[in-house]
Amino acid sequence: MPEDPLIGRVLDRRYEIVARIARGGMATVYEAYDRRLDRTVAIKIMHAGMGDDEAFAARFVREARAAAQLAHPNVVAVYDQGTESIPGHGTVPFLVMELVRGHTLRDVINAQAPMPPARAIAYLEPVVAALSAAHRAGLVHRDVKPENVLIAGDGTMKVADFGLARAVSAHTQHTSTGVLMGSVSYIAPELVVDGTADARADVYASGVMLYELLTGQKPHAGETPIQVAYKHVHEDVAPPSIVMPGIPDYVDALVVRATARDRSRRPADADVLMRQVRMVAQALAAGEATDPGLVDELAVPAMAGAEVGAPEPTAIYRAPTPPRHAAAPPGGGPTTLPRRRHEEEPPRRSPRRRRFGPVMMLGALLVAIVVGVGAWWLGAGRYTTTPGVLQLTPEQATTKLESAGFKVETGDPQFSDSVAKGLVMATDPAPGERVLHGGTVTITVSKGIEQYPVPNVKGDTYAQAKSALEQRKMDVPPAEKQWSLNVPIGKVIGTDPKVGEILRPGTSVTVYVSKGPQPVQVPDLTGKDFDKTVKKLEAEGLVVNPGEAFDKNVPKGAVASQDPGPGTLHQGDSITLVESKGPRMVVLPPMKGEHVEDVEKKLDELGVKYREMQSPYYLGLGLVGSTSPGEGQKVPVGSTVTLYLV
Repeated sequence: MPEDPLIGRVLDRRYEIVARIARGGMATVYEAYDRRLDRTVAIKIMHAGMGDDEAFAARFVREARAAAQLAHPNVVAVYDQGTESIPGHGTVPFLVMELVRGHTLRDVINAQAPMPPARAIAYLEPVVAALSAAHRAGLVHRDVKPENVLIAGDGTMKVADFGLARAVSAHTQHTSTGVLMGSVSYIAPELVVDGTADARADVYASGVMLYELLTGQKPHAGETPIQVAYKHVHEDVAPPSIVMPGIPDYVDALVVRATARDRSRRPADADVLMRQVRMVAQALAAGEATDPGLVDELAVPAMAGAEVGAPEPTAIYRAPTPPRHAAAPPGGGPTTLPRRRHEEEPPRRSPRRRRFGPVMMLGALLVAIVVGVGAWWLGAGRYTTTPGVLQLTPEQATTKLESAGFKVETGDPQFSDSVAKGLVMATDPAPGERVLHGGTVTITVSKGIEQYPVPNVKGDTYAQAKSALEQRKMDVPPAEKQWSLNVPIGKVIGTDPKVGEILRPGTSVTVYVSKGPQPVQVPDLTGKDFDKTVKKLEAEGLVVNPGEAFDKNVPKGAVASQDPGPGTLHQGDSITLVESKGPRMVVLPPMKGEHVEDVEKKLDELGVKYREMQSPYYLGLGLVGSTSPGEGQKVPVGSTVTLYLV
């Protein structure tokens, strides 16, 4: 088989596809790794083309959200949903679910059916429990079948694909031949006729599964799906005892009642069916071959909505332990065994008739009554079941439990992803479990979804920040180091996500730690344009202290000097730059006609040098006839003036 192109792909930048588990008519199931929450999940990816229909995509999202709200130990949990654009597949919807490792109820049926009624009922009960929770939440499965019942390694049974069948059937209501898409062997007549379904469609499918567990075969067969669908509409499901003689009448009645073609004659929903399943289980446990009263009750035609079942508990139901002579099937379940009819029980011997006198007969009757009542009290009489108080406020739950005669204690509150804050999320004993009359029930109140705000750790060390974040169950990778002008070396600059953001446990938070100010390499700046140099140094984070001075060697407007000199500074450090004003200038005083000694004295005071030359008409008088440059002109200090003597 060629390698699946989706293996190794990451959906929604989070779910890494690891391996393909199974492929069905509408979708393929993969094992995947959730990178964000570090867990293994199952992802159901719809086949190519289904995501192109916007109406289907919207229905898919609605149904997935509804299924995600369904929290029950016998229901495969839905974690997430989304769509992904995959080359060669287009845009495809996907569903992220709990991964259940084990086998399916189909494996059990193939290996063990036909099976004794008590064992068949034990396999059916967790399925009905899951459907009961769904029906109370307003959710109809629409595709109940053995392939959708998963059995984990510990025996816990879970029903999968809640809500998916509704989204798919609304997208493709019929095939080209007019047959409704789905598992036709378990489909209710009303789905075949008009495509509508309510909770009673799930009840019908449950009855068909019970028939198959009891007999090892489906109630309706045909060469094509449309022939099977026709029989669902026009033929009743026969009592299973026709195939397997010896099945009690009340078990027959349960199957026939659940699979009535007229849905108004079926149990109104899985709550009602659950009550009937338990009645049958109790009768089987008591070893009763038949129970006329129970047969009559199950056989009464049900008007829609006429029956009200007891609230279904959320106890975890597990598959019954396989018989000792049966080997385990692939994945942990039973292997295929040859089908056989139940061994016929030896006929019960009628006790020999004995003649008792009236007194002895009365005494025997009293003894029987006392023994029977005592046995009942020591067995079931002392016990009752814990009422269901999930999703109630603590006050409502306490009132209900105390009214039923229980003492109530409140345990430590716990987080819950499915039960709102302040409501009861669990009880001990669990709802529906056996408990002594007047016993104590401990309720656990939900603290809501576990999530925490990112704390302010700025200025802490990395170790302090890591400890504070891990106390809030956040994942902290190694620190990211950054330059910082204001935060000391080794201290936290900030985090990503930022302070105050609300995160779920396991979310990764990056901590940024200061490396101190960033180093700045400063070259020799002498002679550089002063203004441009100042802007560049300030942009690099240095503080410039400006100054100015006359400098005959450096042009005006250029850097005359720097302190410190060339080398390495750090952002925030100071540097002094002196701007050259050019050479100092002086104005030459009046000199013409004055004695040369007086003129030289004036020039010495101004810092101007001079030289003497005889004019063409030199007479030796010692007077200055002219100068170059001339008097009144500006000259740099240190420059030379020529004196022409007469």
